[in-house]
Amino acid sequence: MPPGILENTRIYAIGDIHGCHDLLNTLLDQIIAHDLTRAPVDTKILVFLGDYVDRGENSKAVIDILLDACPKGYDTIFLKGNHEEMLLKALDDQAAADFWLRNGGRQTLASYGIAGATDHDEFTHEQLIEEFNQRLPQEHLVFLKKLRLTFEYGDYFFAHAGIDPNTPLDQQEEQHLLWIRDRFLFSVKNFGKVIIHGHTPTRDVDSAANRIGIDTAAVYGGKLTALMLEGSEQKFLYAKAPSNKK
Repeated sequence: MPPGILENTRIYAIGDIHGCHDLLNTLLDQIIAHDLTRAPVDTKILVFLGDYVDRGENSKAVIDILLDACPKGYDTIFLKGNHEEMLLKALDDQAAADFWLRNGGRQTLASYGIAGATDHDEFTHEQLIEEFNQRLPQEHLVFLKKLRLTFEYGDYFFAHAGIDPNTPLDQQEEQHLLWIRDRFLFSVKNFGKVIIHGHTPTRDVDSAANRIGIDTAAVYGGKLTALMLEGSEQKFLYAKAPSNKK
């Protein structure tokens, strides 16, 4: 039998946003419009797969949207991505800050109004992080610290990067859930549930029998993708960057 979820439920899972607030707004509008074309259900869930910040132009606006502007009438599940982990570690550890700033963190700082964040010579990493600690809104910090690692529903298991193929789903380690790639991506094992994940950008949805990858490289000029699940049905919705619209 094909994988499915409980009756009278509809789920939209959204891939890696990476500061692309405009695409997020567009995709949420598409989800609302699509939802209105379907029969009403009692339970509607939005699952965000992590990597809300870094590399794109407005990480702050993305978190503002997630906190205050998600569509009404949906339960929301916010998963943690490796970029949120990097940000949180950077707040307290200089080596972690150096690593984060080399991997898209400077764009996040700029979105919070930190002057010189993208000028590699004007301020030290220590100075940038000190100012970020002062400017990061408390509600944003609380949001980041409360992010979940996994979500399960029906025949699906949601995690940012994937899972360790050699470990039961209920015993997964955070490192694998946030960072794993090849060992998971090339596995043909039956994991017990279909894994819905992001983390590894691809031009199109990366679908296999045991997993579905929906990081479609929004921040690299690709598209932001949502996967709708209802019963045994799967459908994809896309928000494309303006240069890619036809």
